[in-house]
Amino acid sequence: MNVGLFNYIQLFIISNGVNTKYFCNNKSLSSKQLFYWTDTTNKRYSKLDEFSDIFLEPCHLSKMICKYIVLHHSDSLLMVLRPYQYYAAEAILKKVEGSVNNGYIWHTTGSGKTLTSFKTSQLLTESKLVDKIVFVVDRKDLDYQTTREFNYFSEDSVTGTENTKSLVKQLSLDNKLVITTIQKLTNAVKKDKHNKILKKIKEKRLVFIFDECHRSQFGTMHKLITDFFKNHQSFGFTGTPILAENANNNKTTKDIFDDCLHKYVIKDAIDDDNVLGFSVEYFSTFQSNKEMEDEEVLSINKTEVFDNPKRQRHIVENILKNHNRKTFNREFNSIFAVSSISALINYYEIFKSFDHNLIIATIFSYDANEDPNEKRAESSRDKLQEFMKDYNIKFGTNFSALSEGHLIGKPSSNDFNAYYIDVAKKVKEKKIDILLVVNMFLTGFDSKSLNTLYVDKNLQYHGLIQAFSRTNRILNEKKKHGNIICYRALKNNTDTAITLYSDKDAIDTVIMKPYEDYLKQFEELLSILLNKYPDVSSIDDLEGEEEKKEFIELFRNILRLKTQLNSFSQFDFDDTQIEEQEFEDYISKYKDLYDQIKTTEAEKTSILDDIDFEMELLRRDDINVDYILSLLNNLDVSTDDFIKEKETILSILSNSIELKSKKELIERFMDEILINKDENILDGFDLFISLEKQKEIKKFSEKENLDQKIIEKLLDEHGFTGRIDEDILESSINENFGLLKRRAKKKDLLRKIEKLIEKFSF
Repeated sequence: MNVGLFNYIQLFIISNGVNTKYFCNNKSLSSKQLFYWTDTTNKRYSKLDEFSDIFLEPCHLSKMICKYIVLHHSDSLLMVLRPYQYYAAEAILKKVEGSVNNGYIWHTTGSGKTLTSFKTSQLLTESKLVDKIVFVVDRKDLDYQTTREFNYFSEDSVTGTENTKSLVKQLSLDNKLVITTIQKLTNAVKKDKHNKILKKIKEKRLVFIFDECHRSQFGTMHKLITDFFKNHQSFGFTGTPILAENANNNKTTKDIFDDCLHKYVIKDAIDDDNVLGFSVEYFSTFQSNKEMEDEEVLSINKTEVFDNPKRQRHIVENILKNHNRKTFNREFNSIFAVSSISALINYYEIFKSFDHNLIIATIFSYDANEDPNEKRAESSRDKLQEFMKDYNIKFGTNFSALSEGHLIGKPSSNDFNAYYIDVAKKVKEKKIDILLVVNMFLTGFDSKSLNTLYVDKNLQYHGLIQAFSRTNRILNEKKKHGNIICYRALKNNTDTAITLYSDKDAIDTVIMKPYEDYLKQFEELLSILLNKYPDVSSIDDLEGEEEKKEFIELFRNILRLKTQLNSFSQFDFDDTQIEEQEFEDYISKYKDLYDQIKTTEAEKTSILDDIDFEMELLRRDDINVDYILSLLNNLDVSTDDFIKEKETILSILSNSIELKSKKELIERFMDEILINKDENILDGFDLFISLEKQKEIKKFSEKENLDQKIIEKLLDEHGFTGRIDEDILESSINENFGLLKRRAKKKDLLRKIEKLIEKFSF
C-alpha cells in the first residue's frame, strides 16, 4: 500500500459488498483504523451501494479528501475523521456561518475529541467571518496537553499560554487560534490592567470552544467571560453533559450552550470498537450485625467506618493479591481513586508498610482541596512533599511541593505543575504501577496502558463515567475491557449513570457479563475441544489444512475467553473440566501449528497464511530473556539439581512464543560451554552468542549467495532502527531473476533474516 503510485493515494475504500469501510493511507495501518460511514444518528451504511451513494457523492468525497484528512506531524501519518467527528465539525461550522447561536457536542470519552476539536478549530481559522478562536480548558495541565496534541496535528499551529499576561498578549496578536485555561481567561477579563488591552478585541467576532464543558461552565467564571466579549459564540465538547437528572444548581449543559449539535454515546463507541466496555467487580469490605441492601451500605458514609485502618489494610492486601492478574503481570497499570486526602495519605503509608515490588506514586492538589490557613493543609502539603521525595529517589528527579512558582505565575522545572506532567508521562510509559489520587487524573487524562481502576470513593453520574473511562482505551488483544474494582456499593450508581449517558438497554453492552457467564462459555467450548481432540496427541493426527484451520479457530476462541476469565480474581482451573497443565499442552500444539505455518515456503499459497492466531494472548512478559538469563546465572553444574534445573529452563523455552527460537542456542550453551567453564556465566554467554551469530551469518550468506558485509550491515541497522532496509536487501540479490521470482526471493530472504534476528536478540 506504500509502494509506487499507491504512496500518493490518500483514501482507500474496501468492501465485500455487504461490509464497506474507508481508511487513510499510512504505514502503521491496523484494523482499528478502518471505519464504517454512518448517518447523523450513527446508523451504518455498510452495503456497498448505500455507501457509494453517500460517501462517493463528488462533493462529499472531495470535502473528505480536502478538508477532513489530517497529517499527524509527529508520527508522519495521515488520519481521516470518522463520521461522528465529521458531523460534529460540520454542525459547528454551519452554526458559525449561519447564526449567532451556541451549541454543544456530546461525544463519549475516548472517542477522539481532540482530533475533532482540532479540525473544527483549524477550519474556523480559515473562515473570514471569525476573528479569533479561543480553545478553553479547565486546568493548566490540560492547557499543556491540548497545546502539545494540537501541535502534533499541525506544527506550530497554536501557542499555549503560560500565564495571564502571555494570554493577553496572544489575544492581542494576529494569530487566530489560542489555547488557554478558563482560570487565566477569567483573570484577564477581571483585572483592569489586562482589561484595557482586551478592549481592542472586545467587539470582534470570537468563537469560544470549551473543552470538557460539563466541568466548570456553571459558575461565575463562564458568565464573566461571556459577558465581557460582546460578539462571541460558545461551543462545548463533553463526553458526559450535565442533564436534568444531575443538574448543577438547576442548570444543565443545554441551559448554558443551547442545543446538542451531535451525539455519539458510549454504547455507539463500544459498538464501533472505538472504546472498550467495563468489567466491574464489587467487594464487600466490612461486616455489619444485620443484613443490608446496597442502598443501605451506600448510605453509610461515616469516616470512622470507611477510613478505618483495618479496612484499608484489607483493601491494600486485596489489591496486592490481584494486581498482577488484573494487569497481565504489569503489562498494564492502574489508578486507585480514594475519597479524601487523609484517606490517600493512609493508603500510601499502608502500601509502604507491605513487602511488594509495585511502584506506587501519588499526586493531590492540596491548595485546591483544603483551606491553606488551616493547620491540616500544612500537614497534607508536608505529606505530599514526603511522597514526592520517594518519587525523586525512585526516578532521580528533584520535584518539590514547597516550590511555589506556579502560584505566582512563574513556573519552575521542579514545582507542582512540573511534577504533574512528569507523573502523567511516567504513567503513560508504564513506569508507575498504581497511581493514588483523590480527583486528579480521573477526567481528561488518557493513557492506553491503563486498564484497571480501584475505587474507594462514592462516584455518580458524569463523575463515575469519566473515572471509569480512564481504563477503556483500546490497545491490543489482551486489553478486552477496563477493569473496575469497587470497594464501595456502586452498582446502582453505575447502572444509573450508564442508563443516563446511553440508554436503558445499554448496560449489557457497556458492562461485561458476570464471571459465571464467561466460565459457562469457556466450559462449553472446552467440551467441544475435548470431544473432537480428546488428548493432546490427537492434534498430531490432523490431516490437511481444513482440519488444522478448524482446530486453530476453535482454540483461538477458547483463548479469548481464557483472557476474559484471567481478569477475574476468582478464576481457578479447579472450576473447569481441564487441568492447567493439560491446557498448557494444548497451547504448545497451537504454537507448533503457528511455527509450522510461519515456516511455509514464501512461494506456497496456504489457506492458513491469513489466519489470525492472536499470539498476543499467549505472551508471558514476565518470562522473558532477562528471566532466562537470571536462571542461567544461578545454575551450578556441580550440584545434583543441575539436570533438573536445566530441564526446567528448556521447558520454559518450549512454552514461550518469544523464546522458543532461542531454545537450541541456550541448550547448546548449557551442554557445550557452561559445563566446562568456571568464568562468569553471563560474560561467557555473551561471548558464545556473539561467536554463534557470526557463524550463522557466514553460513547464511554463503548458502544464499549474498555479501556477508551487507547482511551484517542490515542486522546492525535493524538494531538501531528496528527495520530492515528492503531496497538494500533486494540490490544484494546476485541471481538474474525475473520480476516475480525476484520479489519471491526477497520475501523469502526477509523471512529468514527476521528469524535470524529473532534467534539472536538478547
